[in-house]
Amino acid sequence: MELIDIVDENGIPTGETIDRTEAHRTGARHRTTHIWIVRRRNGRVQILLQKRAKYKDSFPGCYDISSAGHIPAGVDFIPSGLRELKEELGFSISQTELIDCGLRRTYNVNEFHNVPYVDNQIARVFLLWKDKEIEELTLQEEEIESVMWMDFEECKEAVRNHTIPNCIDIAELEMLEEHME
Repeated sequence: MELIDIVDENGIPTGETIDRTEAHRTGARHRTTHIWIVRRRNGRVQILLQKRAKYKDSFPGCYDISSAGHIPAGVDFIPSGLRELKEELGFSISQTELIDCGLRRTYNVNEFHNVPYVDNQIARVFLLWKDKEIEELTLQEEEIESVMWMDFEECKEAVRNHTIPNCIDIAELEMLEEHME
């Protein structure tokens, strides 16, 4: 059981908690942290995408955020994001390296493995400049099938045109652009 906080429309915990699976069954509003890792190569920005494991409860086999996760009850956005980064990709950073791009509210209804899935989340979105080779990463095999660097502009086009399997929201990529130097 993974307990998460139920939050109000501003992402503030209400004092109630719920199991993550139950939150997605009922549509309870909850929090996540999204960390997008980018680097510059040959004068262009590249973004690190993770490919979700095929047996994930949502969006199996889809390309997704570099590192993301639900926030455990009683924990805040940044500590949760730093923990996910270490668990999923195997490296640590200082919280001062994160560039806060703002909050993103989403509400989606889907079905995965013949089970309804309601995602009602408030995500704090971060940008992280980190030039890491894929070989330097230690992937959490239960969560991630693989990772790849992709040209940022090509990624936006692939998301817009659905040319790669993904669960990326183009609006979130646009949030990142506002914070790229």
